[in-house]
Amino acid sequence: MTRIAEGRVVIVTGAGRGLGRAHALAFAEQGAKVVVNDLGVGLDGVPGPQSPAGLVVAEIRAGGGEAVAHGGDIATGEGASSLVQCAVSAFGRLDTLVNNAGFLRDRMLVNLEEDDWDAVMRVHLKGHFLPLRAAAAWWRAEAKAGRPVAARVVNTSSGAGLSGAVGQGNYSAAKAGILGLTLVAAAEMGRYGVQVNAIAPAARTRMTEQVFARTMAAPAAGEFDAMAPENVSPLVVWLGSEASAGVSGRVFETEGGRITVMEGWRPGPTADRGARWTPAEAGEAALKLLAAAEPPQRVYGT
Repeated sequence: MTRIAEGRVVIVTGAGRGLGRAHALAFAEQGAKVVVNDLGVGLDGVPGPQSPAGLVVAEIRAGGGEAVAHGGDIATGEGASSLVQCAVSAFGRLDTLVNNAGFLRDRMLVNLEEDDWDAVMRVHLKGHFLPLRAAAAWWRAEAKAGRPVAARVVNTSSGAGLSGAVGQGNYSAAKAGILGLTLVAAAEMGRYGVQVNAIAPAARTRMTEQVFARTMAAPAAGEFDAMAPENVSPLVVWLGSEASAGVSGRVFETEGGRITVMEGWRPGPTADRGARWTPAEAGEAALKLLAAAEPPQRVYGT
């Protein structure tokens, strides 16, 4: 049976644990050569004594696959560039980038320190932008040189980015920013053969098993583990393969056995008087429009 990612070269950031590890193993199982990136940090972003990337590489190789580890900081220009170069040096090319790395520093807004804001923005949003930019530059050069490109990028947002989450103003803003970045990248890079999509997964990871302990609890023996990170990876592998041709600029929410195409911001009820409103008139019109509109998604934690 032909494997869906046979021969593709795939980078997965934050692939030492959780969702990233599941993605890396799933790609390898489907025939991809994998660059396993992980800085080896704690939930607060502080580097630990040993990166787990090598353990995932060993696991892939033990299963007969091909993989290399990358321990650079992808939220720096140098680290992101070296990540792409690692793939090209080891395997001769790059086909898919899965941006997954991240961590949490949760606080209510009134207690959210500037450093906690900057750190989360750096790893999630900048940590998506810089690898994407480095990979896009390589793919554009390939396309301009006349070599065929069928590249894929899978970004990782969150339900917090779609609907917000109490106590996660920094994380929600970063994950919402990733959605905007995804749409722009899909529009800009399509001409070079690059498709860019995003997922908003729900799964048990180091980040979620404490914050949402009850929801993320493991099931009883023999029951379907809806929160296992491995449930998310099949969609990621498909999006990262040539089988997803024609799919770009989309956002998918995925949890357990459920996949949902998210439709994002679309124009709803509209009023146009063809002239300037007074504040009172604008308010009256807004209330009528809100009465006719769909209610917003509930913010997580409310």
